[in-house]
Amino acid sequence: MAGKRIYLDWNATAPLLNEAREAMLAALAMPGNPSSVHSEGRAARALVEKARRQVASLVGAETQHVVFTSTATEAANLALSPRYRMGRSPLSLTRLYVSAIEHPAVRLGGRFAAEAITEIAVTPQGQVDLAALEALLAAHPADAGLPLVAVMLANNETGIVQPIAEIARLVHGKGGLLVVDAVQAAGRIPVNIAALDADFLMISAHKLGGPKGAGALIARGETLMPEPLIRGGGQEKGHRGGTENLAGIAGFGAACEIAEKQLIERNFRIAALREKLEEGMRKAAPDVIIHGAEVDRIANTTFFSLPGLKAETGQIAFDLEGVALSAGAACSSGKVGQSHVLTAMGRDAALGGLRLSLGPETTEEDIDHALAAFARIAARRRVTGHAA
Repeated sequence: MAGKRIYLDWNATAPLLNEAREAMLAALAMPGNPSSVHSEGRAARALVEKARRQVASLVGAETQHVVFTSTATEAANLALSPRYRMGRSPLSLTRLYVSAIEHPAVRLGGRFAAEAITEIAVTPQGQVDLAALEALLAAHPADAGLPLVAVMLANNETGIVQPIAEIARLVHGKGGLLVVDAVQAAGRIPVNIAALDADFLMISAHKLGGPKGAGALIARGETLMPEPLIRGGGQEKGHRGGTENLAGIAGFGAACEIAEKQLIERNFRIAALREKLEEGMRKAAPDVIIHGAEVDRIANTTFFSLPGLKAETGQIAFDLEGVALSAGAACSSGKVGQSHVLTAMGRDAALGGLRLSLGPETTEEDIDHALAAFARIAARRRVTGHAA
């Protein structure tokens, strides 16, 4: 159909759910400040605490261990700190170890100085090299403070799932802390902070069908916490100052509740659609490279390269065909550059990759449209060497 648009960029952001919109509208109609003690304030506080329960439930956490932030990026900058407190006692973390495939919000190291950040290698399959991590932790000076390790649960470009429980065993064996970016995983695969043995998780509302501008840092316990990034009036038990974004938090909670209820059904249907997508891509272009296809991935993500087609050219070509997709991550101010994830995996980063990511509203007809566009672009590439 001429002019038809297909949205296959759910890893960048998910369309706002009706349930989230309704929760936000109800919150916007409330006049009270959640910190006020009068009836209106208590009603607003009740809404925040309801959302806190909904967020905690999605990741198997205790309600009181959820700290609301503006974004997952802010949550990362809160957690990635060399200064923690164990109760009232200060705790020093002297080095940050981050995997080579982390989102820029984590890869840049938060409040750690650049010279205090060490990169963890990944395998050609895109998973953290456990032997390399073990060697780094073994070399960490025992008398120089504790190590902090940051590894994402599911990669935002490839969708590859990391062996977090095994990583946690190595980190905790050295007395360190583990921070896990669960932004792409939450609502797509079962996430349980205790089962992962993570010390902290980060999630984001807008990846789940909630609003942009709401995120959370979720702790395993409440005794050990980083020093606040934003100080103010003592909101969020003093961990994050500033009046709460009531509408954003309410929408966040509603999206988490829907994601938890529909997780299995969504995952099964989306996995079948991706299988159809990738099978069709291989038929149309047998030389297509689907990154991470040999290991565990979240079910909605296909990250691929076509020899002879640069990522920036492909992104434009698909857009002209009515298909919205990404050339890697969408959080770099619209820039299309070489993928650090492909570089870390030892792939041809100069060629780049394109990411198709599906969501609950993706249909079989959407996949057919995307495959038809893919076939046309692949054919032009073979004839002309580009897709313009």
